[in-house]
Amino acid sequence: MKTNKMTQLLAGLTLASGLAVLPTAAQAERTTNISAGEMYATTCFQCHGPEGKYAGGIIPPLAGYPASVMYKQLVDFKSGARPSTIMQRHVKGYSDEELKAIADYFATLKP
Repeated sequence: MKTNKMTQLLAGLTLASGLAVLPTAAQAERTTNISAGEMYATTCFQCHGPEGKYAGGIIPPLAGYPASVMYKQLVDFKSGARPSTIMQRHVKGYSDEELKAIADYFATLKP
């Protein structure tokens, strides 16, 4: 249950954030077996559903999406080449390397 591990990790990090510096994604990956892409992708779950398996509405599911296509779309949101209401603001917080990790992570999930 990677999602459960992620929930526990994020809850612990949230509680500890006032007391210590948060670990980097690479540090978290080494200590929790959670990939950097999965860690970055947790912010996507709010709108796109747990593990990117949203069950309805106009927001598309992300699980199983081809990594190269998703990465291109994320970079296009970031640059403004692809118009959006929320995504452009959201992806600006990520480096291109982090966006690649997110795209790679979602590509590994079964829809």
